Amino acid sequence: MRGTIEAKKRRIDAPPRVHYLIMQLLYGLHAVEEAIRSGNRRLESVVLSRQRQDERLKSIADACQAAGIPVRLESKEHLTRLAHTDAHQGVVAVVAERGYSSLQEVSQPRGQRLFLVALDGIEDPHNLGALLRTADGAGVDGVVLPERRAVGVNATVVKISAGAAEHVRIARVTNLVRALEELKRENVWCVGLDERGTMDYDVFDYNCNFVLVLGGEGSGLHELTRRTCDYLLRIPMAGQVSSLNVSVAGAIVMYEAARQRRAAMTSSAKGEADSVSARPKRPLKGLGS
Repeated sequence: MRGTIEAKKRRIDAPPRVHYLIMQLLYGLHAVEEAIRSGNRRLESVVLSRQRQDERLKSIADACQAAGIPVRLESKEHLTRLAHTDAHQGVVAVVAERGYSSLQEVSQPRGQRLFLVALDGIEDPHNLGALLRTADGAGVDGVVLPERRAVGVNATVVKISAGAAEHVRIARVTNLVRALEELKRENVWCVGLDERGTMDYDVFDYNCNFVLVLGGEGSGLHELTRRTCDYLLRIPMAGQVSSLNVSVAGAIVMYEAARQRRAAMTSSAKGEADSVSARPKRPLKGLGS
């Protein structure tokens, strides 16, 4: 009995579990500016180069002051050692590690129809950064990444995305095929981009709920992912090479989808305006009528 009481006492007196905040570095003007502007994650501090004195760095310092973020000046060489690269442009930030959204969160459309992008094993951070920048510009609702054999959102990705990675909703899933199947049960079309596709990318009607699935560098879509797709699209190639870099190919298709959707909205708005103007107008009644 005494041993039981002492054991309970030890459990009660045990110190509470400490949750450590995982920090990472961001570098580059756009990356740090957008991290501050988005407010999506905590900035512990910002380090500026004392050798660089210009309006761009002053605006970052002012934004940090307004947000209550500590700022300190260091040598350019110190920033290079901190960032492990000389591409920091005179600014390095210590930030909380980026949190990811759930699949359910990213699959909530911001407009009338859902527009997602799923990446099947992108390993080059430069490609991921370029794709996130395009996704933000094309109005994509969210991006789905697999947890394994794929790059996450690190400092290089944020830098290459020019800070767009701070604004795009991103989900990391354990199994990409399972995530695609879940989206399909919610009436979302899975549209893969593959050189073996049978339909040209600009023929498909993107005015629907869909997820664009892009394959990794070199290998393209994995076989199971390819078989999960409802449609396989291709980009016609007039030259001697059979395919484009994934970030370039993804940009082409994303902006074609955005173009079609804008055209449909414009056409719909014009149709409504024509319908209103075609309605018979009531006669005006003036004095003596």
